[in-house]
Amino acid sequence: MNGTGTGTGGANSTPAAPSTHPVLVVGSGPTGLLLAGDLAAAGVPVTLLEKRPHKISNLSRAFGVHARTLEQLDSRGLADELLATGSTITELRLFRRLSLDLGTLPSRFPFLLITPQYEVERLLERRARELGVEFLFESEVVGLRQDGSGVDLDVRGPDGAVVTRRAAYVVGADGHRSAVREAVGLSFPGVSVIKSLFLADVRLAERPESVLTVNGAGGAFAMIASFGDGWYRVMGWNRRHEVPDDAPLDLDEVKEVTRRALGSDYGMHDARWLSRFHSDERQAPQYRVGRVFLAGDAAHVHSPAGGQGMNTGLQDAANLGWKLAAVLKGRVPEGLLDTYQAERHPVGKAVLRSSGGLVRLARAQSPVLRAVRAVVSVFVNAAPPAQAKALAQISGIGYRYPAPRGSHRLVGTRVPDVALRSGRLYEALRGGRFVLITPQAGGVAEGQSARKARLTVECWASDRRTTVLVRPDGYVAWAADTADPAAVEAALAAHVG
Repeated sequence: MNGTGTGTGGANSTPAAPSTHPVLVVGSGPTGLLLAGDLAAAGVPVTLLEKRPHKISNLSRAFGVHARTLEQLDSRGLADELLATGSTITELRLFRRLSLDLGTLPSRFPFLLITPQYEVERLLERRARELGVEFLFESEVVGLRQDGSGVDLDVRGPDGAVVTRRAAYVVGADGHRSAVREAVGLSFPGVSVIKSLFLADVRLAERPESVLTVNGAGGAFAMIASFGDGWYRVMGWNRRHEVPDDAPLDLDEVKEVTRRALGSDYGMHDARWLSRFHSDERQAPQYRVGRVFLAGDAAHVHSPAGGQGMNTGLQDAANLGWKLAAVLKGRVPEGLLDTYQAERHPVGKAVLRSSGGLVRLARAQSPVLRAVRAVVSVFVNAAPPAQAKALAQISGIGYRYPAPRGSHRLVGTRVPDVALRSGRLYEALRGGRFVLITPQAGGVAEGQSARKARLTVECWASDRRTTVLVRPDGYVAWAADTADPAAVEAALAAHVG
């Protein structure tokens, strides 16, 4: 796929020959940080550009980390440390009547972790720096051009001068107002689902009974989440008072809406942050244009229902990073990069559909929609398969990627943290390697010295006979119920390189 994007560099553009980078990542939110760290871990030099000054904001919207994201962080050695920063809940209550039991998830993390986004960013930035990622803050993309061998980015620095930087590939992880997406001419179709939401970080005189308290009543909706450090995140919506994002907001309004929705404002005081925003549902038609990719909110934005936005972006990054590294190292054909669109675009679409459905049912006013909400709640509560499907989608563990015709039934599926003879799978995935799990190592391990830097050979802790090749992002690349050395070697050559 080829494509070009253009932009103007401004009066202070520097005409000197652009410096060359294998990958430029634009945006230092969770998605960009995880991607940059993965590339650096694979030995790919990467530069991360961020428009904001250098500081990790403690005033960020996301606060929930789902099971699949925790699994991805576990395979990078970060999950246990992140768990210590927040609290967990094992039940999600929706529409008063609908209850989802997260404790039944087939994962090492059968819960939702409530922790602020800045804690995720803190760990991911530390990892990226330790791995050698170059950070350039106060660096704004003002132009982009690409050809068959690379991408030129015009970047305005803190001194106002515009410098051109050239890279083999560029990834736009720069949010819903992505300059990269605009520069390559991609549309961002969609709608505004809720026109006026507010966020506040406050202290409370009274502690709510639950880590996460959610309810709606009388045209008002409110949610309170505990950060575990004395601060609480409040999100709310007032059907009777939908105003522009820049309309003034004070603590009295937050308290009034919360009282209507939850029956109490819990003695809110000392707000350190008050903000309005609107919730959109949008998705770029393509996540790749030539040598430019989109990830996270630059590619898709969703309603806050289900808390899936940040989680979906982090999983975009986990999917793309190892593929870029493999292509840049010359191990696999460049066509592997097309699978990013094929695998992640349908997931983004599914998240838009599920989160949008939840918020529409939550806002239901007509008798018909309220009846539908009641039926859905009763059905999901009473039908274990329906509950399991809903849980798998919201938590992220239920998605599978397309597999070539004739593939083994496991290809494209997520691999849980299975027990290996030497430990856990997600420990073996650390370092960004493929993991080949076999009934016995024997001849498979022999002759793999050339692949040692990118392949780990493990054995099942059980007597399972299937041979499975696990990708660095934890999904099955190839599997066979019985496999001879020649078949295994062919699979390794095709996937590992």
